[in-house]
Amino acid sequence: MLTVEDLSYGGGKFGPVTFTVQAGECLGLSGPSGSGKTLLLRALCDLDAWQGRIRFGETGVHDVSAPEWRRRLGFLPAESQWWHERVGPHFVSEPSGESLAALGFDPDVVSWEVSRLSSGEKQRLALLRLLQIAPHGLLLDEPTAHLDPRNIGAVEKLIGDYREARAAVVVWVAHDREQLTRVADRAFRIADGKLDETVA
Repeated sequence: MLTVEDLSYGGGKFGPVTFTVQAGECLGLSGPSGSGKTLLLRALCDLDAWQGRIRFGETGVHDVSAPEWRRRLGFLPAESQWWHERVGPHFVSEPSGESLAALGFDPDVVSWEVSRLSSGEKQRLALLRLLQIAPHGLLLDEPTAHLDPRNIGAVEKLIGDYREARAAVVVWVAHDREQLTRVADRAFRIADGKLDETVA
């Protein structure tokens, strides 16, 4: 379970917010651009300054090292980072053909140059890269923003299967309210630095 209490972030512009996400639950998060959705995810994974209390299970964010915290609570940003020339070295081990096929890739994608990837391809491969470290929770910032309907469905299924198999906590940011209706158990709308529970 992810427990967030009196969390303020964004230099004090946002919050304080309090909420919990149960094991195996997906919490959807929507709101206008600039409302603090991405900053909330970055605060939860301890990438930006924040105040308050964050616990994952019985472990507080300051009870473990920052890299360990981010292995437990994995963050998928809207724009993924790539630092090697080719796809393969970005993975801990070569992804399985099954996992690649689930997102529409052939095994030879690991030999592709990153420069040839589209935004949507980067997004799907970054998701596989994140899932490979087997986090207990997922912080997803618009994970399907650059995808066509077929690939949106594939990503939603992959995340849903992962959540069910591992009882993973998921916080899913999206502008698409219909998507949140499909994937989220509960939804919040963020505006004016506050969270309001709404119908997904």
